[in-house]
Amino acid sequence: MKRRSFLKKAAAGLAVGGVAAPAIGQSTSSPTISWRMAASWPKALDTLFGGAEHIGKRVSEMSGGKFTIKVFAAGEIVGGLQVLDAVQAGTVECGHTAGYYYFGKDQTFAFSTAIPFGLNARQKAAWYYHGGGLELMREFFKGYNIVNHLAGSTGCQMGGWFRKPIKSLADLKGLKFRIGGTGGQVLSKLGVVPQQIAGGDIYPSLEKGTIDGAEWVGPYDDEKLGFYKVAKHYYYPGWWEGGASTELLVNDKAWASLPKEYQAMVEAACAEAYTDMLAKYDARNPAALKRLIAGGVTISPFPNDVMAASYKVAEELYADFAAKSPKFKKVYDSWHAFRSDQIQWFSIAEGRFDSFMTAAQRSAQRGGKKKG
Repeated sequence: MKRRSFLKKAAAGLAVGGVAAPAIGQSTSSPTISWRMAASWPKALDTLFGGAEHIGKRVSEMSGGKFTIKVFAAGEIVGGLQVLDAVQAGTVECGHTAGYYYFGKDQTFAFSTAIPFGLNARQKAAWYYHGGGLELMREFFKGYNIVNHLAGSTGCQMGGWFRKPIKSLADLKGLKFRIGGTGGQVLSKLGVVPQQIAGGDIYPSLEKGTIDGAEWVGPYDDEKLGFYKVAKHYYYPGWWEGGASTELLVNDKAWASLPKEYQAMVEAACAEAYTDMLAKYDARNPAALKRLIAGGVTISPFPNDVMAASYKVAEELYADFAAKSPKFKKVYDSWHAFRSDQIQWFSIAEGRFDSFMTAAQRSAQRGGKKKG
């Protein structure tokens, strides 16, 4: 689907949803359609599961109740890591998930969520909608009978929870760490034993000592899942998920059966979900982080040697993947060139502004403490 066509349809859907939702719903020619959506998230995570619910809610509103999508949490129809398989097989019409959960099938899946040292949330949307990313990923997902839609973002994630402090690269050796996607492959080269575990199963694994550490998303979700109760060392950044996104995967036959106006509604709802989820995390993470710190959590940046070694290994892995897989190379070449331009651009206005504001804020805080 061409970018201009997507944006025109999305804009039309937004206008319908925001101004005249009943008009489509009242159309006698609009069919009544009911879908099921399998999500990879437990209901307790009101940001991630809420993103899936947002899509269903908006589609229903825009169609006047004629097109409904019922959302099922992880485990209600299929497990959190089996959503893609269920959509591909037509067990459900659609699913809300993270593509990098399925990197074991093909490394290319990870581009739909995030790969280490990749794009931030804004850059990811720019690549998808104006840099050719959507077309490339649509072509890839077509091989799995799926039409994919960008449908949520966490922003840059935290680096995770550890029972013991990580003071140097040596502290990673033998560590059993819950991590999804390509990040686990990078860490395995540095001596970590990666574990891919669905969100709802992480806490008991951490509590029992089956794993030594775990990453999930960030303060708001991590607090809900209770990781701080069994691990007190919280690291940043999650360099493997600089702007992780979720997607709505739709079975291609189910998608083709939708009237064009219903397709536009889905596209518009997914675009809304991307922005809404990111805004929720940005609004809720600061307060959650303050609560965690007040509760005794130690927050620290990853040591420089860990970051540098991880970056080097990641770049080597990408070169290896590209040499072995034409599918990966086709997407990677576009992604890599886009990342280079984005880093250069963001380092100028955005980078200078952000670094100054951080320094100014910290200076003001230090001044306030001295006066007090």
